[in-house]
Amino acid sequence: MPKPLSLPFDPIARADELWKQRWGSVPSMAAITSIMRAQQILLAEVDAVVKPYGLTFARYEALVLLTFSKAGELPMSKIGERLMVHPTSVTNTVDRLVRSGLVAKRPNPNDGRGTLATVTDKGREVVDAATADLMAMDFGLSAYDAEECAELFAILRPLRVAASDFREE
Repeated sequence: MPKPLSLPFDPIARADELWKQRWGSVPSMAAITSIMRAQQILLAEVDAVVKPYGLTFARYEALVLLTFSKAGELPMSKIGERLMVHPTSVTNTVDRLVRSGLVAKRPNPNDGRGTLATVTDKGREVVDAATADLMAMDFGLSAYDAEECAELFAILRPLRVAASDFREE
């Protein structure tokens, strides 16, 4: 898919100027708009890289999570908790991975009502190949060096803590 033509100006900076004229200076408006646009750009770029593997970035994240687990399997509830998504989203994501042969599901022997999702050998191959491709394009962040990526992580961390994403130790 060809990239859209670039605008001859920064529309977020223009919106910030107009915002200031109408409502006064609110730097958080330009910041949130930039973050949301960056998220759209990054998601489109990483989704394009994982699409040939039959994945979306959400499915890729679930595969990585299962690959990182000790036994290569986790309860569906744990997947939702770790990826911070609604149980319905976990079910949809895992079901798509099952249909692709990348994950298998089975009853959780430790929880009569629960289900375990297990990464398959094919799933491990796909996640390794997709990861190599994502790393080759720096997960869409090639405009930044390693230090700047660490700064971005640090800048966004307090927002995540304030949203109860996790508890700081």
